[in-house]
Amino acid sequence: MTGATKGIGREIARQFGELGWIVVVGGRDLGRAEAVVKELAADGVEAAAVRVEVNDAQTSKEAAGWIEQTYGRLDVLVNNAAIIPDGDGPVSEVPVEALRAGFETNVLGLVATTQAMLPLLRRAERARVVNLSTELSSLTRVGDPESRMSSVLTTGYNASKAAVNMVTVMLANELRADGILVNAADPGNCATDMGGWDAPRTPAQGAAVAVRLATLPADGPTGQLHAEEGRLPW
Repeated sequence: MTGATKGIGREIARQFGELGWIVVVGGRDLGRAEAVVKELAADGVEAAAVRVEVNDAQTSKEAAGWIEQTYGRLDVLVNNAAIIPDGDGPVSEVPVEALRAGFETNVLGLVATTQAMLPLLRRAERARVVNLSTELSSLTRVGDPESRMSSVLTTGYNASKAAVNMVTVMLANELRADGILVNAADPGNCATDMGGWDAPRTPAQGAAVAVRLATLPADGPTGQLHAEEGRLPW
């Protein structure tokens, strides 16, 4: 998974390890990824670290090559790496550079990483792709003046995550015949660097949504946005 060195990503790695899975911890800082691997190993989890800087497609290709040589396939890809770009704000004020940074990481980086990993996913018997999204990507929720989502004015983040939803649906349509389920996960507002440490949900609660989607049966839903309490409207 990408962005696995802290917050929800690190917790997803831990929960995968509890299932007995081999976990590949991807991070843009290899040293931090290796530190997480040591933490997991202390808990009896088999894990390995790879450098994946989603804004550098070459790192994703190199990571895919290493996974191929080491394991031969990839059963689950979790695209967790994302940013709220510096300077993000309302449409009338947000710098174009902030919008570009949000889309570069949250959308283009996700697509490049997924493309690099697809050959490995196709080798798995029942591969899964889980893209981390957010309630702030829901046109229905953000468009409702009565919803608290309508007052969160992070245009770059919200718009890029709405694009992630479209990528998710299109990829689900493309891979359905291959038996690969693709879904987006809404972890909710969790206590992390991004969500703020006073957020109401724990990283463990947010991670559980992604883990549930990664373990769906073959006839499970695909191309949807899921939260702990069920599917959210787009």
